[in-house]
This record gives sequence, C-alpha cells and structure tokens, in this order.
Amino acid sequence: MSMSELTTIARPYAKAAFEFAVDKGTVESWNEMLFFAGEVAKNEQIAQFLSGSASAEKQSEIIISVCAEQLNENGQNLVKVMAENGRLTALPAVAELFAEFKADYDKLIDVDVVSATTLTAEQQASLVAALEKRFARKVKLNCSVDETIVGGLVIKAGDTVIDGTVRGKLNRLATTLQS
Repeated sequence: MSMSELTTIARPYAKAAFEFAVDKGTVESWNEMLFFAGEVAKNEQIAQFLSGSASAEKQSEIIISVCAEQLNENGQNLVKVMAENGRLTALPAVAELFAEFKADYDKLIDVDVVSATTLTAEQQASLVAALEKRFARKVKLNCSVDETIVGGLVIKAGDTVIDGTVRGKLNRLATTLQS
C-alpha cells in the first residue's frame, strides 16, 4: 500500500482522535500516545504480524500489550476499532497526521471580539472554548466594546466574520423581507 493510500485510510481516525483530544483538553498526551503506538506498529516483526492473517482481537491485543501503560483506555479503544476494520497498518500514518493537526492547533489564532458591553471572564472562557472547537486552533481573544452594536457580538478571525449582533440580525431580516 502506498503512503498516500495509508494517509487516506488514516485521516478519519486521526481526525476523530484529534477532535476527541481537543474536546477533552488532552492533545499533548494523545500526541505522545499515538507517536508511541505508531513506533510500535512500525517495528518490523509487529508490521509483519499486522499484515498477516491474525484476528482483529489478536492484533489489537498485541499492540495494546506492547504499548502497555503508554496507551490509556481511549487509546486502546482506537486500536480496537482500527483492528476491527483491518486498519492497524495505518497506525504510523494516524500518528503523523495527528502530529500535523496538533502543529496547526498550536498556532495561535487571534480573534477580535466586539461586544456591546464588557465580557465577563466566564463569558470569555466559554467563547474561547467554543471558538477553539470551531477553528480547531488555540484562540487568543482581543476584546473591545462598541455600545452602538446594541447586543450580541461581532467575531473576526482571519477571513471569517461572525456577526451575532442584534443589529446584524435585524439587517439580515430586512434584506430577507425585501428579496
């Protein structure tokens, strides 16, 4: 199997693991876990075993026992799912893709937030959490206040503008009614 085929197979697993890790705030430990499992799967004897005819259960058992405490329960579940689908040979590619996703995620994205009133620390924290999920990147908020926007927020991140203000909603409503 070519590297590009392996990457295609690995992508959905890497993406699912990454989204899970972002959600749980465990990107760093997942990266280490997958790197280790990927190295194990690259081992010549293990690689031969994985491309052989052993059952999915036996394959995942071997990987999990060799990785031992390096794999937590979630990592073990990923190995089991990949084994059931006959995809354990793609484990090194999953580790590589995950590392790429992490590198992107680690690049801070600046987000400008304009609100009608000053946001509380709690509001900022929940906004950061939501935006980090949306962009799959770490977010740095630059908050400012503009009393003319009535209520809601304007969020700008790069080319993305999310206008959640009352005025923005009224303008969209007026445009819809006119068309």
